[in-house]
Amino acid sequence: MTIIGVAGGTASGKTTFVNEVINGLSADGLGLIAQDAYYKDNSHMTFDERCLLNYDHPEAIDFDLMVEQIKALKAGASIDQPVYDYKIHNRTAETLPITPKAVFIIEGILVLHHKALRDLMDLKIFVDAPGDQRLMRRMKRDLAERGRDLNEVMQRYSETLKPMHDAYIEPSKAHADIVVLSHQNNPQAVSLLQTYIESKISHHQ
Repeated sequence: MTIIGVAGGTASGKTTFVNEVINGLSADGLGLIAQDAYYKDNSHMTFDERCLLNYDHPEAIDFDLMVEQIKALKAGASIDQPVYDYKIHNRTAETLPITPKAVFIIEGILVLHHKALRDLMDLKIFVDAPGDQRLMRRMKRDLAERGRDLNEVMQRYSETLKPMHDAYIEPSKAHADIVVLSHQNNPQAVSLLQTYIESKISHHQ
C-alpha cells in the first residue's frame, strides 16, 4: 500500500488539488482519508464549550486513532472511520467503513506535522498559498458551508488560525517532498501525481 500525505494551510487549495487528482483516476485502487474526520470526540462538553476549542491545534486531532487505523489498512484490515459534523463541533454516532486500497491520500492541515503519521507516508506534498488568499477562501467557505458568521470567522483567523499556521503548519512544509503552489494553475503537478498513483495501482494488481 502506498500512502501520500497532502498538507497545507487552511483554505490553501488542498482539497481542490486532491479532487483534481482523484477525478482523473479510477476509484477502484485509490482511497482518501481526511484529517478532519479525526477531530476528537468531545461529547462530554456542551456545545458552547466545544465552540471555544482551538481546532487548528494538533491536540484537537485524535492522531493516535488515525495512525492506528492507517496501520490497520496497511495490514489489510477494514476500518470504521469517525464521521465529524462541523455544525455541532463534534463526531456523530455514525462511522464510515473503509476497505484497503492500493493507494491512500491522507489530506489535512497537520498531516505532515505529526511524526508517527508522517513516517507512514511514501510521498509528502505541501500545498502552499499566500495568507491573504487563504483568508478570503476561508471566509467564503465558513460563511457558505459551515454556518459561521463574519465576526466569528475574522476572530478565529486572528486568534487561532494564523498563530497555529505559523506555529505548526508552515514549519511542516520542511518535511514535504513536493511543494505545490495552489495560486498558480498546476496541471503539471496534478498530472505527475496521477501518473505516480497509476503506476502504484498497476503494480499492486
